[in-house]
Amino acid sequence: MLIVREKFTAKPGQASKLASLFKKVFSADSRVRVMTDMIGDYNTVVMEMSVKNLAEYEEEMNRYKSGDMGPNVDAATKEEMSNYTEMYITGGREIYEIID
Repeated sequence: MLIVREKFTAKPGQASKLASLFKKVFSADSRVRVMTDMIGDYNTVVMEMSVKNLAEYEEEMNRYKSGDMGPNVDAATKEEMSNYTEMYITGGREIYEIID
């Protein structure tokens, strides 16, 4: 099992909007959690997803790149999501293996 953590530093005033957008898009996916900072770097938004392996993660990324965000995402939300890169300054990805 892997944890994929996407960490964003949002533009001032955009962190809660970015977190809300991610929550809206991924609310039907129980593998995804959206978090914001309480202590640490300001304006941090983290989206975390658990996947079985890298192949599953790659499938998900290919699906999103093709515009398929799942059956619960309407056209207006897809349009919002197409502009999410305007809400953050920088970001990064971390992938962790869960040791059982």
